[in-house]
Amino acid sequence: MHLIDKSTECPHCGHHIHITLDDSNGDQDYYEDCPACCNSIHISFHLDERDNHVDVILEADD
Repeated sequence: MHLIDKSTECPHCGHHIHITLDDSNGDQDYYEDCPACCNSIHISFHLDERDNHVDVILEADD
């Protein structure tokens, strides 16, 4: 298991948040609540195994 820590901002309120991604399961798509405003954040990430790069997308779940 390989964990990746990312710092980013909530797309709803702009609060600085930390997310931990587990890339052992490949690409993932899930929802997590912002700890500040409690709104749902759609998180998806793609692992490019060729160059070991992770693309993370956070979207406001309206």
